[in-house]
Amino acid sequence: MNQEDVTRLEQRITELGNEIIARKREFYELKRQMPRFEVPDYELLTPDGESVRLSDMFGDNNELILIHNMGKKCPYCTMWADGFNGIFHHLESRAAFVVATPDAPEVIREFAAERGWKFRMVSTRPSTLKKDLGFELQDGSYYPGVSTFIKDGNGIIRHVAKAYLGPGDDFCSVWYLFDLLAVTNEDWAPGFTYK
Repeated sequence: MNQEDVTRLEQRITELGNEIIARKREFYELKRQMPRFEVPDYELLTPDGESVRLSDMFGDNNELILIHNMGKKCPYCTMWADGFNGIFHHLESRAAFVVATPDAPEVIREFAAERGWKFRMVSTRPSTLKKDLGFELQDGSYYPGVSTFIKDGNGIIRHVAKAYLGPGDDFCSVWYLFDLLAVTNEDWAPGFTYK
């Protein structure tokens, strides 16, 4: 490849990158335009087994980012949570941040301690939150994702947007770093540990 070809390739990469950024901005703006719907003030459980309401998860914020984690058995959800552990304090500068899992409180407490997670977690076990928001399937299995909420001055909670988590998504930097490697590996999957 000569220098002229390299320059053309670099220009196309830059153009395409700018197009992708613009399209993603448009994509997320469309998500924000979806009608917001009121959600119940679900009763959840803390890792200590205490009852807590969804409204309590907002703290002093009027916005909440809620991660729908599938639980301790999912290595993908564990990888996402490991990543969120490093950035949740940045997220909390804008909105409350909570990871919600269907696991029992004692499982959450032990697994979070084992992984060194510092963000807030709740069990959705006593509620229909995951099912109502489309993250629990008909067969009782779960799908990972994120929901955002806003709470008004009267305490009414409304759902703003949602997204599903999966390989190649915008929520885990691993995918983008792997995309920059010389060789693609479509078979790679996260593990709880690596050799």
